[in-house]
Amino acid sequence: MTDQFAHLTPGLDSPSMGGNAITPSDSTDLPAPVRAVTIGTAAGVIKYVHARTGATCTTGPLPVGQHSIWARRILATGTTATGLTGWQ
Repeated sequence: MTDQFAHLTPGLDSPSMGGNAITPSDSTDLPAPVRAVTIGTAAGVIKYVHARTGATCTTGPLPVGQHSIWARRILATGTTATGLTGWQ
């Protein structure tokens, strides 16, 4: 199969290039920055380190579902949402 979009550069509004389960950590960055996070198990708050600025951010309460979060780390301390998947 030929990828007819191979010549294009993906942007932040492009479909994801892959996803991984997230284990929140206060000391370890994700394998690659994510631009969206799916909460799959329990709604809650996500505390994260912004991928570009390095600022620590905290969401308000989020429902189960997909949310636009550009992060290089999801922090264990302060994150109450569970069943997280990150999308590159």
